[in-house]
Amino acid sequence: MRNNEDAEGFDGEASNTSMISGANSPYQPTTEPVHSRNVFRGIRCDLEYLKSHFGILKVIEVVLALISFICIETIMMCSPCAGVYLFEFVSCSAFVVTGVLLLIFSLNLHIKVPHVNWSLTDLINTATSTLFFFLASVVLAALNHKTGAEIAAVIFGFLVMGVYGLNTYLAVRRWRLGDSRDGPLQTSEYIRARTASRGEVESRPELQ
Repeated sequence: MRNNEDAEGFDGEASNTSMISGANSPYQPTTEPVHSRNVFRGIRCDLEYLKSHFGILKVIEVVLALISFICIETIMMCSPCAGVYLFEFVSCSAFVVTGVLLLIFSLNLHIKVPHVNWSLTDLINTATSTLFFFLASVVLAALNHKTGAEIAAVIFGFLVMGVYGLNTYLAVRRWRLGDSRDGPLQTSEYIRARTASRGEVESRPELQ
């Protein structure tokens, strides 16, 4: 019995000692909530881009590509259908890709991925869309059945091809001049980094 009482007393003292040491320990568990990182921080609508030439052209391209796709989708019967299928694929692809680029540029998402050459990406998209809309419109004009939907699709196809062509010309000129939307940001960051490194070298003569 005495041994049991001694053992119980020892266990009580050990538990009290552990509680005291735990209370005095600097490593205490925290109950503060962990806030998740907001990945959408800094996203805003760039109205200046939407008011620029490239922004206006992008909006027009998306609208005309959508109208062209709707016109071609209203065709219920076709024989042969090669022209209809080609125009349908081109208009849908142009609408999706150009719409995604419009969102990326208007929300400044391209700034978060600076290692991608967005000017060249936009140039490739506009040049490819111009070529494929020209081919699809010519094929549909040659193989159509003179229905209203096909004629409307051909008209809007040539219209959106002209808008893409103008955008391609402006994109080529911007790409040659290096005047991209992400160019000034990269240039300023580069100059700031160069200035900081130069100041560090001047303050530490042993590095010279």
